Formats: sequence, structure tokens, C-alpha cells
Amino acid sequence: MNTEQALALLGGLSPSQFMKRHWQKKPLLVRNAIPGFVPCVGRADLVALAGDEGVESRLIVDSPKGWKMKHGPFPKRSLPPFSQNKWTFLVQGVDLHHDGVHALMQQFRFVPDARLDDVMISYATDGGGVGPHFDSYDVFLLQAHGQRRWRIGRNKDLTLQSGVPLKILQNFEAEEEFLLNPGDMLYLPPKYAHDGVAKGECMTWSMGFRAPQEGELARELLLGLADEAFDGVGDALYRDPKQAAVSSSAAIPQALAGFARQVVNKALQNPQLLDSLLGEYLTEPKAHVWFDGTQGELDVSAGVQLNRRTKMMYDRQHIFINGESFKVGGRDAIALRQLADDRVINGRKVKTLSADAKYALLDWASAGWLQAL
Repeated sequence: MNTEQALALLGGLSPSQFMKRHWQKKPLLVRNAIPGFVPCVGRADLVALAGDEGVESRLIVDSPKGWKMKHGPFPKRSLPPFSQNKWTFLVQGVDLHHDGVHALMQQFRFVPDARLDDVMISYATDGGGVGPHFDSYDVFLLQAHGQRRWRIGRNKDLTLQSGVPLKILQNFEAEEEFLLNPGDMLYLPPKYAHDGVAKGECMTWSMGFRAPQEGELARELLLGLADEAFDGVGDALYRDPKQAAVSSSAAIPQALAGFARQVVNKALQNPQLLDSLLGEYLTEPKAHVWFDGTQGELDVSAGVQLNRRTKMMYDRQHIFINGESFKVGGRDAIALRQLADDRVINGRKVKTLSADAKYALLDWASAGWLQAL
């Protein structure tokens, strides 16, 4: 992607300009971000996805008795009538299930794949929404069908209402208000309060971006280190030839505590291991994502394309794909990095691969992670 090229998607800004001026800093409203936009997923398609056990979905109703929320799957007959006002259902990860939505997500890859999460689509009847709230991550809100009125503000008070099933702000104060039409888009940085209400039947696509929490990331890396600890640290036993006799036998010796800190620090001193664990964590598919493996002979000589569910990334020494890591170099690294960046490589590039790398492609294809062209 040319990061210096002005894009209608970003209101005439280049990706470089957008990232410097707006990313994690301030909102951006783009009128006609996608000129003539016609959604490739309609209401019937969304209803079908919401009824699928392998798809995350939620139903939210703003009733006279207060907010109500249910988790899917939702058979069509379980949804409220479309003539009823003030309800919405949200379907998560639609890019994993529809090629057209996946293709649209590719337009946002000026942000590193490590930060891309998924596309959530919300359908709402007149007056429907999820209440004033904030997200802990960046989001692009693309209006796909109908109109939605957005009110946004930099709320310092992020106190949530108690006794409701949604994370709704108790004291929302709007600073700006916009009515979005199909093709319009609003970018919001993390924790920027917003409230979207449908004006008539409405569909909004939300491009979300993951932001690992410190505790979550530490847990995953430390769990990975624990699995590799014996080989990565060693098997030397604790020795205490100078241990004196003690009168308080339950007290933990300071030397043993120091030994424990030493072995943990030793495990953390392997940067390649930490890099490998990070890449595996960032490409690990979500729990509900699955792949259909193939049987029989496979031919990847004409080229390969990644499955839309596949996550593939790289660093200076590794290739990561769906939670697995491989150390690569030379022509293999060049070709496989291109596969990760472009999500496709042709037959000429496949021919440059070593026998081991070609075998890896066959293995990934048989697992359903990629398809032969």
C-alpha cells in the first residue's frame, strides 16, 4: 500500500497523514468515504449469520422496562418484528464469514495487521442503538444503509450505569453531532464517548482494532515461557552449601528467593523466544474460528491465497500463521513475507521457495489455511 497517496476513504488524507494527525488522537468525519457504497451484506444475510452457532451475535432492546440484551445464536423467529422500534442486533467478525466484507477490511491495512481485529455489523430499527458508551480501542464507523445520528464527546467521567446489562455511560455529554448517510464514515480514538441512534432502518459497519491489555499480554507470554522454560532455562538444581542451621524453619531462605528471580530473569533474556511467543499470540485464531481441511493431492505450483480466516504476520526472523511460528531466511523469507502482506503469491514466487517451505505450503493448504490458485 502506498502510504503517501491521498484516499477518499480518509477524506483526502494519505494514510501517513491520518496516522500522524488522527490515530489515537482525535476523531475524523469523512463524508462519502466510499462513493456509491452498496453493502454486500443485506438484512437477510445478517439474520442468517446471527442464527449460526459459529458466529458471535447479540440482541439489544431498549424497552419501557429498560435495556435488555441476549447473546445468540438467534433463529429468525426469535428476533423482534422489524416494524418494532428501538432494537438492534450485532454480528461480530463478519469479515471471517463473507468475502466482500473481508475485501473491504483490506482497505484499512495501513494499520498493522497486529492491530486489526474484525468487522462488526449492526442492524437497527428506528431509534435503535446501544446507548452512550466508549470503546477501549480505535474504531471506524461506516454507514452502510439508512441513517444514524452520532453524538460524540471527550467525557472525562467514564462512570457506567449500574444495574444494566450494557456498559452505558452514566453522565454522557455530547460535544458534536453528525447524521451519517450511506458511504459516510466516522473514526473515533479509544475511550471517545459516542452514542449512535438509528433514523429509520439502519445498518452500520464497525471496523475495530485490538489493543492488548498489559495483564493479558503478560499472562500469554509468561504461559508460553512456562511451556518452554525447561529447554530455554536449563535443569540446574538449587544448591545451598553455605546454608546455616535455622531456628525459624518456616521462613523462606533469601538465597532461594534470589534463585527464583534469577531463573525467571534468565527465561526473559531470550529475545527470540519472546518475539516468537508474541507472534504466535497475535496470530492465534479466536475460539470460534475453524478451518475446513482438504483431502487428497494438492498442487500449489500455480500460487496460493490465504483463507480469509487466516492470520499471518512476520518479524525479522520468523513467519507466524494461525498461532504457529517458523524461523525463515533468504528467499523463503521474502516470498512468505509477501504472502503475509498481499495474502497471495503467484506460481513464480512459489518456485523460489525451498523444499521445506513448499512442504509447509502444502501442509497449510491441507489444513484449510490457504487455497491453491
